[in-house]
Amino acid sequence: MESSLELDVREQELTFELMQALTYSLDLSEVLTRAYGVLSRLLAADYAAICISKPGRLADYEWMVAAMPPEYFARYHEMAADDFVRQAVTQYPNLVLRDTEMLSREELERSLLYQRSRELGMPLEHVMAVLLDVGRDWHGGFMLYRDRRQPFSDRERALMQRITPLLTSTVRNCRLMGEVKEQSKVLEHLFRRQGLESIVLALPASERLRTPGATALLESWFTPEERGPRGEVPAALLERLELLASGRKHAGAEPSTTWLREGLERSLRVTFAPLPDPSGGRLWAILLQEVANWATVPPGWRDLLTQREVQVAECVLRGWDNQLIKEHLKCSLGTVKKHLQRVFDKLGVDSRAALIHKATRF
Repeated sequence: MESSLELDVREQELTFELMQALTYSLDLSEVLTRAYGVLSRLLAADYAAICISKPGRLADYEWMVAAMPPEYFARYHEMAADDFVRQAVTQYPNLVLRDTEMLSREELERSLLYQRSRELGMPLEHVMAVLLDVGRDWHGGFMLYRDRRQPFSDRERALMQRITPLLTSTVRNCRLMGEVKEQSKVLEHLFRRQGLESIVLALPASERLRTPGATALLESWFTPEERGPRGEVPAALLERLELLASGRKHAGAEPSTTWLREGLERSLRVTFAPLPDPSGGRLWAILLQEVANWATVPPGWRDLLTQREVQVAECVLRGWDNQLIKEHLKCSLGTVKKHLQRVFDKLGVDSRAALIHKATRF
């Protein structure tokens, strides 16, 4: 038999190995697989499972298992009302419980979970579990099972309780990364459907997503010096983003969410849009789009409009908003609105869309 000192040393070594396994990846299934290899030795567990859930919503339960058939939880909604583990641990979040502290042996053997395990040829004779309160209305259930009549000991329960904070942190980090990845997929699909290239940043400047064409646009419209040695987001765009995110005034007024770089025949339009961030941080999308410069005012209009009104009309035809026109012409927002209304009145239109439509008919 191992001495107490030898046992302590082995537990310390396995605990350190477990910490490495739990921080190895941000993919929860992969983490569980690696961690189970250690837990099976540290706590003599035959099976392990993790459940990610929202309280009271059985349809949202997501199960991951190690060394046990996934079909055990395939019909969980049928067994949920009889799940003595869930009923027990939800009353004591972050506290490790053993089946002997949840119900009697007779009640365990009558439970649907026990009967289901025997149907699958893997009798779950004992369980040790903890509810991990990972925050953001999500819970993580972590369970270890034995298929032999040997209850989990006080020492084993204390060991699992000791690693519970690390388990909680692992599940939280994996879950958040999963949400970010899923959100990135949705955002990329949305932007691509709208014909926009995009870069998503977590402020101050941590890049989360970049659609394939975004880099090509940056290379076309910004010099290598502006982009930096690693193709970073140009400083001009980061400065505007910082201004918008801070809420500071720009030239005495709110900064425009649109930024333009003009070329001879085409221009690059950059739009800044705040996004919800599941991790609670600050996400912004930088949307990039090349637009044609069909901003030439028809000759006949120049006889009707003043020079300033012609400039305002050209800006509208380029798709600029009032704030951007104000910054470009270095005048007040009220002056832009007055010029624009005079343009509408003189040309017999009542909106920007009608103005653009009328210009295309010449």
